[in-house]
Amino acid sequence: MFENISRFLANFNRYKFLLYELIKRDIQSKYKESVLGLLWSFFNPLLQCLALTIVFSTLFGRSIPNYPVYLLSGKLLFDLFANSTSGAMNSIRANRGIIKKVYVPKYMFTLGVVSSEFVNYLISLIVLVLVMILTKAPFYLTIVYMVIPVVFLFIFAIGVGLILATLTTFFTDIKYLWGVMIMLLSYLTPLFYPISIIPKKFLIFFYLSPLYAAVSSCRDCILYNSFPQLNLLLYLIFSSIVALIVGIVIFYKYQDKFILHL
Repeated sequence: MFENISRFLANFNRYKFLLYELIKRDIQSKYKESVLGLLWSFFNPLLQCLALTIVFSTLFGRSIPNYPVYLLSGKLLFDLFANSTSGAMNSIRANRGIIKKVYVPKYMFTLGVVSSEFVNYLISLIVLVLVMILTKAPFYLTIVYMVIPVVFLFIFAIGVGLILATLTTFFTDIKYLWGVMIMLLSYLTPLFYPISIIPKKFLIFFYLSPLYAAVSSCRDCILYNSFPQLNLLLYLIFSSIVALIVGIVIFYKYQDKFILHL
């Protein structure tokens, strides 16, 4: 086991330059045809926040203090998962030209997509800070703890991304099914409404979602001046580790067959 880990780390170190180039390529290509380019990483979440705040603040604004911050803190984190996994599922097929010509670790393409979305998330946090300043939301020291749920959601996204990349290489219809799943997950994550409006008999479906654990944990740090609820944080950590292990096992088991389906 330790020999395999050592071999993996040596291989990763050898090709880490490729990961950097893939991240740079994905970030540059995302807004390549637009006039504002990378600035859309700021304007896109800001405009979404403005539109959703206008629509939903009349319904939930009074029951949720600092509603724009509540909304944006959850939406940015959910979009990190949704965009990274949706991009990861096509990462092998999109790079089939390279895969067919030269040897590179195939997981680098999936990891590159998820990592580029993580960089976009970090950039969009500037918008969150700006909204907090404009709405005069307090900056608590506990905000530093949000690093924990963010990092583990990133790990969770890598694991899910590896699973989706493997499945989509063999069954392209997965991308359509995943679009529906993302929509369902968005409803099972209290992005623009408080969890208190959900009937108790349905709460179990929310508690089973690692995304709910991640969003709730971040909001505890940002809005409520507290460390994340330990049960939710531990569930997120557990889910992330399991997803990563399962993703790696499935990806490595079938990666040699990818070439036959590209």
